[in-house]
Amino acid sequence: MQLLRLNALAPNFQLPPTSVTIGNFDGVHLGHQAMVSQLKDVAKTQNLKTLVMIFEPQPLEFFKGYEAPPRITSLREKVEYLTELGVDYIAIAKFDNQFRSLSAEHFADLLKYKLNAHTLVLGDDFHFGKDRQGNSAFLKQYGFEVTDLHTVELEGERVSSTRIRQVLQSGNLSLAAKLLGRPYSMIGRVQYGDQIGRTLNFPTINVRMGRHRPCLNGIYAVDVVCESIPLTEKVKTDHPQKLGVQGYQKQALFGAGHVGTRPAIKQEHPEWRLEVHFPDVSANLYGLLMRVTFLDYLHGELNYPSLEALQAGIDDDVVKLLEFRKNTPNFPF
Repeated sequence: MQLLRLNALAPNFQLPPTSVTIGNFDGVHLGHQAMVSQLKDVAKTQNLKTLVMIFEPQPLEFFKGYEAPPRITSLREKVEYLTELGVDYIAIAKFDNQFRSLSAEHFADLLKYKLNAHTLVLGDDFHFGKDRQGNSAFLKQYGFEVTDLHTVELEGERVSSTRIRQVLQSGNLSLAAKLLGRPYSMIGRVQYGDQIGRTLNFPTINVRMGRHRPCLNGIYAVDVVCESIPLTEKVKTDHPQKLGVQGYQKQALFGAGHVGTRPAIKQEHPEWRLEVHFPDVSANLYGLLMRVTFLDYLHGELNYPSLEALQAGIDDDVVKLLEFRKNTPNFPF
């Protein structure tokens, strides 16, 4: 897979003939996977390369900022999942004032001359260009061969990013996994926090989420793997007597995950955080790239009246999550 940033391409850059699909691809869910599968089928019959065009930031993030819908996937995650689907190119369009002002004609020109698109595979609700003037009918009139992918449904309802956001926010991780085709996870590097967890005797790793705000809020059972080195080996090396709780995946640790703004801690500027406590672990994990997979929802974020109450609440959460691990010997990945 080759990653392209459209605003940084050289004027003389040339692509081979391509079959293109376009969208936010937030979540890279079953509907998106069906679109990429159709794209690959079309490309194969015409000896074309496959290209997925995505927007960064996503258009509603440009228009609404923090008030935009929460992200299912960061850019890193999105690129990873699309790469796993076997596309040849991922083109990132920087969504800014210049891009949003493109007319439907200029957008079609970009597809034809910059991306060398010969065929297009589009969702049934696809619109583009200034004021959403363009659609599949416009592109057909322009001269493209367009395949419209019909709605993908699961359990009688349309599979969409909006639906998955709602499902995740409700804590229904099982249904979210069905809609996504995989358990829900987030990827990010361990960064320095304010060390408050250590003062409560519950040290945590603070994982950068790479999105303006997440779809989750609360306490979760999580499975954590390191994307760069074997996590359990790292923990064993740092402290052989504190090996933690074995996770479900190879080289994974089981943990108590928290996603939220920590209302019980007085903060001048509350910010969203993903924190994970590993029971019985002492290790230096800063800078490592982690994948945190969410297995089970315990409860929403609570506003405890004091740090003592917060500590007692965390202790109770960890006990309950360890019971989940004990009572759930296997988990479907």
